[in-house]
Amino acid sequence: MSEKRPGVQPSGKERHFKPEELIVSKTDLKGHITYANEVFLRLSDYTEKEVLGKPHSLIRHPDMPRCVFKLLWDQISSGKEIFAYVLNMGKKGDHYWVYAHVTPTFDAQHKVIGYHSNRRVADPEILKTKIIPLYAELRKIEESTSNRKDGMNAASDALAKKLSDAGMAYDQFIQSL
Repeated sequence: MSEKRPGVQPSGKERHFKPEELIVSKTDLKGHITYANEVFLRLSDYTEKEVLGKPHSLIRHPDMPRCVFKLLWDQISSGKEIFAYVLNMGKKGDHYWVYAHVTPTFDAQHKVIGYHSNRRVADPEILKTKIIPLYAELRKIEESTSNRKDGMNAASDALAKKLSDAGMAYDQFIQSL
């Protein structure tokens, strides 16, 4: 069963954007949106006023495994970049898949002061054959416990084991797809 954002239910309708387009957003250290480009706003059905200052999780789809976001935050908060496939949900419940590249933003003293994300169109074949089945498996693990944190940690452990068994780190796995 999927978690639901109050007032927003997944519509089942997929949104698309052009391969030459980029979705761009920036956040502060707590993940609150400080910038969203026109493509972000168009796909999410939000206005700039509605997203600025709001948590980036505003567009989190309930079928997106929490353990993937934990991995993402662990990476970027430690000053590293990450690539990930992400399922987002707009204001009206429509969804769209992205291939995200998220990086920390540094000041002149090399201190992390925020985050920057560029998202491209995700390859539908990779989604169908690799990502959607993996994310369904991770969500099932997350939902198998009554405690959300325990479920997320169990899914994180399962993902780490799967990667270890394959002899690769997460970034190697994503780049191999």
